[in-house]
Amino acid sequence: MAQGIKRLGISVAALIAIIVIGALVLSLLIDRGAMRQAVESQLRAATGLDLAVDGDIDVSVFPRSYVTFKSVRLKGNGDGGPDSALSVETLTANLRLLPLLLRRFEIADIALIQPTIRVVRDADGGSNWTPFIKSLTRTMKPGLDDQVSFSEIRLQDGVLSYRDDSSHVLENISDIDMSLAWPSISRTFAAAGQFDWRGERIDGSISVNDFISALAGERSGLKLRLAGAPMKIAFDGVIGNKSSLVLEGTLSADSASLRNALRWAGQEPPGAGGFGRFALKARANLVGPSVALTNVNIELDKNVAEGVMTYTVAGGHQGLQATLAAGSIDATPYISTIRLLASGARDWNRQLFDLGSANPVDLDVRLSAAKVVLGSSTLGRTALSANLRGGALALSVGEAQVYGGIVQGTLGVSRRDNVANIKTQFQFRDVDLEACASDLLGVRNLSGRGNLSIALEASGSSPFGLAQSLDGSALLTGHDGAITGFNVEQLLKRLERRPLSGGGNFRNGKTPFTTLNVAVRFSDGVATADDIRIDGPTAKISLTGTASVPSREYDLKGVASLANTPGAPGFNLPFIVEGPWDDPLIFPDPESLIRRSPASAPLLDAVKDKKTRDAVRSVLERITGGGRKPEPEAGTEPSADAPATATPDAAPKAN
Repeated sequence: MAQGIKRLGISVAALIAIIVIGALVLSLLIDRGAMRQAVESQLRAATGLDLAVDGDIDVSVFPRSYVTFKSVRLKGNGDGGPDSALSVETLTANLRLLPLLLRRFEIADIALIQPTIRVVRDADGGSNWTPFIKSLTRTMKPGLDDQVSFSEIRLQDGVLSYRDDSSHVLENISDIDMSLAWPSISRTFAAAGQFDWRGERIDGSISVNDFISALAGERSGLKLRLAGAPMKIAFDGVIGNKSSLVLEGTLSADSASLRNALRWAGQEPPGAGGFGRFALKARANLVGPSVALTNVNIELDKNVAEGVMTYTVAGGHQGLQATLAAGSIDATPYISTIRLLASGARDWNRQLFDLGSANPVDLDVRLSAAKVVLGSSTLGRTALSANLRGGALALSVGEAQVYGGIVQGTLGVSRRDNVANIKTQFQFRDVDLEACASDLLGVRNLSGRGNLSIALEASGSSPFGLAQSLDGSALLTGHDGAITGFNVEQLLKRLERRPLSGGGNFRNGKTPFTTLNVAVRFSDGVATADDIRIDGPTAKISLTGTASVPSREYDLKGVASLANTPGAPGFNLPFIVEGPWDDPLIFPDPESLIRRSPASAPLLDAVKDKKTRDAVRSVLERITGGGRKPEPEAGTEPSADAPATATPDAAPKAN
């Protein structure tokens, strides 16, 4: 057995030696000039393209059979300069071994090293590749006798540049490593590989069922896949290009972060919140520069909607129209970054708006939802439309169920340089005043039902700037409610009996009302209360004065009175409201209490000297508990026997 194996090894070695010697002899006998011409002829026959070789040509037969061309470009397409449709640093054609032994030169596959592909579209829709595509279509027409076939074309370290002069689009794809299945034997064309696009590595594949028909503009099946870190896109349908590009089929896309995907695509999303997880599936119909999506199922930040969408590009402008319907929408992520108040403070936020980024896409979106969540607020059935054009936003709420009632209105936001201009009009009908006032005004001691109408406009580079320039009006009417935190009836009855008994602790209970009317005018950030009336079954309140929106402080005067009973005179108590919105001071007018007291009124009138009279009034104010207490000096504690100022509980700070 050992001798048999030895003889077999010697035979194999001898056979290999014979093959090697034969290949060496064959390599010496082969006409390299004829080999080069045959390869050039087959390339021209297979692709229909005439290649010009500006560099050296290397021919190898053993151990590998190939022909290498240096500095290759398409003939009739310049000199390989910046407008050359195709230029290749190195083109290598590998030959089949068996036909080579029979002294026939047949290409097995082709490798293009450092190819540069340039596609330029002019304003008329033509391309620098148009004549070559026509030649390729004639060459690959089925039924020709001299058709040449080879397995694949490999692109290594390639570059593709695309320029569209009509739409001013310029794209560059680099580091292309792809394999193309050339449709010389079958009608199918396929390509798969990787490339760098806008700084991201993308895996891509494309398959065309009938490549020849597709080149001629006829309809053909198309499958396209693109997958990268920003987004994954898949299309399965048909393509045609008779008069204009047409695509019909199923389009799907998904991304872990739509915000990152939009930035990768050259679009800056608004704000800093939301635009996370995204998924889209639709029936797509592309005709020229317009894409119509039907049967749309879209998901964004766990919000799911269905409807139709249209994307158009015309005159350098991009537009997106959509009509969508959803069950539940959570818009909290998109408004969470809008901070009107400074964090942990009573002052308005003074941070400047970020108005530097402009969205070049015009939006026209109509949305209907059964439920919309806005932070702590929840809207019921809602129909709204949003229009964004030239950086100006117009939001229209056709109807929305909120706070147990209905809201309708518009909001317009435009900008000029770094200044935001805001104009809004809203009407709230038959809403729950407790929820409405808490969310919109930060007031949490009002209950009942009513209507609210606001018409406001402002301009500024920050929320504080908007507060300084606020103009407009607001009207609130309510019924069958109460103001919680103090009891006006109890206070009035006590002061009617004993005017100098002090305010006491009246911060418990509530003041019911049957009707509530509040009319406010805004001018340069100052709110003027023209008419505030609160009518209840046992007490009435009227207020006038101003409130500073920038400093968020009250300066109001009012009169509270007990409801008149037959045969009894009414009791009227003037009072003052001062201080911050979330912690105001409410105290009776001390002079009115002094004059109502039979003992102190003559004393005050008897003092003729103004200085002495003021001193007497100060003492009486301390007795009654009226007036504003002086601020304690730093490092001192208030006296334990000092009378407490009658103030309601501080309302929670506005968010």
